[in-house]
Parts: sequence; structure tokens; C-alpha cells
Amino acid sequence: MDAELKEVLEAFARGSGKICVLTGAGISAESGIPTFRGPEGYWTVGSREYQPQEMATYEMFTQHPEEVWRWYLYRLSVCRKADPNPGHLAIAEMERLFKDRFTLITQNVDGLHLRAGNSLTRTFQIHGNISFMRCADACTEEPFPLPDVVPAKSKDDMMTTEELHLLRCPNCGGMTRPHVLWFDETYDEVYYRFTSSLRVARETDLLITVGTSGATNLPNQVVWEARHRGAILVDVNAEENPFGRAALSSPRGFFIRGKSGAILPGMVEVFRQAL
Repeated sequence: MDAELKEVLEAFARGSGKICVLTGAGISAESGIPTFRGPEGYWTVGSREYQPQEMATYEMFTQHPEEVWRWYLYRLSVCRKADPNPGHLAIAEMERLFKDRFTLITQNVDGLHLRAGNSLTRTFQIHGNISFMRCADACTEEPFPLPDVVPAKSKDDMMTTEELHLLRCPNCGGMTRPHVLWFDETYDEVYYRFTSSLRVARETDLLITVGTSGATNLPNQVVWEARHRGAILVDVNAEENPFGRAALSSPRGFFIRGKSGAILPGMVEVFRQAL
């Protein structure tokens, strides 16, 4: 680790400032979860093949709700086979070290951060969680866990009548939808912690961005707010990206190119020794 960054992290840990970690698809890719914007995410309905950006929309759900559910249960099968990697475990350890000083904002819907040990209280899942569903008619704002007996699907598996019944809203009996933010929807506070994320960013003294390409709106606002505050910016990414460039152009910014599973445990060790 760069000596200057090590000193900055040690000084932060000994202080009382707040830390926010913002994660994207890159950290879960190290657990074997593809982004689904590539060939793995394509889906055939009838004689037509749809791209992920077409499947993950409210419009598609209104036209082909069963096919959208089949696609998400297929995605769920991939997520269930994956395990948290050292990057996830390191972020969970950061929460244990910093407690109320810590917040995690994640764009990932796979739930791996929670499985690694991060708490739901301090984890803002700004794109939802694929293991949950909610009433499509919004009879309640509460997301419900997918019943354990609902099986994950392969691409060739069809939905059974019993499975469709299990995907009914436990509250009103109506249709449910996956608890995820779709491409034709906008962030809000109730489901996706929009206001809370911006509030955290305005209070952040150290922002660590991990494996995110900066392709969505709210993460960009989080980085901008933290940079405007004068926070320390540290970007960890295997590729060059807008957040890495934002960090390098900041008075107190660092870009570390590499895999989060190799880099974040070293940062945790710096924090642990300083504390």
C-alpha cells in the first residue's frame, strides 16, 4: 500500500470521522456473479431474444410477468451458488471496527454483503435485493423474503402453478414483483434509500468506492457530495473508471487498481492496527 495512503487511513481510524463504502458489480464478479449485461443475461420469449436492459423493466413486467419472474429466478440461482469473497468479508469487518461511524451503500442485489456479516441497519441496498419480493400493486411498502420453497431456475425451467401461487402477495393475495430497481424506474427513499444515501454522503469523511463503473445516477451523486464535502476518496477497481479519476483529481484522493479481494483486507489491517 502507498505510504501516504497508509498514513491517511491510520489518521482517519484514530479520529471520529464517518466512513462510507460504496460497492458495485466488480466486487461480486470476484465471487463469480456476472453483471448480466452480457450474454448470460439474454432471455428468449417466444421467438424474440431480449437484452437484460429490456427484461429488467416495469414495462416488460406488465407485458410478461411470468417470464420476468423466470429470468429473476434464474439470476437467483447464480447468486445462491456464489459465496462472499475476501472483499465482502473485509467490508463486514470494517463495520465491526467502526460501528456507528460506518455505512455501506451497495448497488448489488445479490445479498452477499449481508451474508458476509454486514448488518441490514447499516447497509443501504439501493438497487434492492433479488431474494425479496413486494406487492406489484403496492398494497404495502414492505418487501417480503422469497419463500424458501420457491426454487431457483435454469434457463429451461418453466413456472408451475404452485410456484406462481407462492409468488402471490402475503398481504393481499395479488401479484408480486422482484424487489429490485428496474431500468425504467427512479430511485426513492422508501425502497432504495435515496435521501438517506445522500445524507450519509454529506456526512462522510472517508468514501471508499469498490468495483463500480459509475453508470448509475445515485452513486454518482454520492461521490459528488462526498467530494464536495472534502472527504478522503479511495477508489478500488480492476479498471480505470470515473470514480478513480474523481479520486485522483481530488486534493485527498487515491486510486488503487486491482481486485478488491486482494486490496481491502490490507486496508482492514491498517484500520485494525490504528484502532
